[in-house]
Amino acid sequence: TFDPVHCGHLRLAEEAADALDLASVRWIPAGQPPLRRQPPLASGRQRLDMVRRAIAGNPRFEIDRAEVEVDQPSFTVLTLERLRQPSVCGPCRPLVLLTGADAFAGMPNWHRWTRLFELAHVAVACRPGYSLQAESLPPALAEQYRHRACNDPAELAASPAGRIVSFAMTPLGISATRIREALSTGMSPRYLLPEAVLDYIHQHSLYQER
Repeated sequence: TFDPVHCGHLRLAEEAADALDLASVRWIPAGQPPLRRQPPLASGRQRLDMVRRAIAGNPRFEIDRAEVEVDQPSFTVLTLERLRQPSVCGPCRPLVLLTGADAFAGMPNWHRWTRLFELAHVAVACRPGYSLQAESLPPALAEQYRHRACNDPAELAASPAGRIVSFAMTPLGISATRIREALSTGMSPRYLLPEAVLDYIHQHSLYQER
């Protein structure tokens, strides 16, 4: 959702690119995130603009505005089906869906979630020293994990989709919720998000108490 994008997002993408040898990381702000209890406080266009500012200057990062421009919920499976179109990434290029451990554990609640493994690999960011264990996952997801888990990220390049891999990420105690709360109470969120994003937030008076 990136409401707003922050240094935790940026660090996850950077470490994933290194650990998994990714050619690039595509940032895709959700236009209408379907699992959110409340809609984002910033509009899709504003969140897109903040991400664009946050990733400027990193040659491995690219922006994808398509989800913000369509009038439909941003289901991950639909996003990946769009990326698989010949005019975008095509059917043969390896794609890796990056996610955190908590979001991965909740994947059985996602729309047509088993279809995701036909469209992309899944890489799960874990804190150092922690490894995914099938026993800690919901039964249906545990079955998929036992079938698809791999320990060598190099395997991701051998096929377009279907594997699950984990990678270590530097733990950062940063969340969009914490940033929004700081802004709404007049506290400074400086150094939790890029300066260019904070400037944009102030310029557009985002996340202020109403």
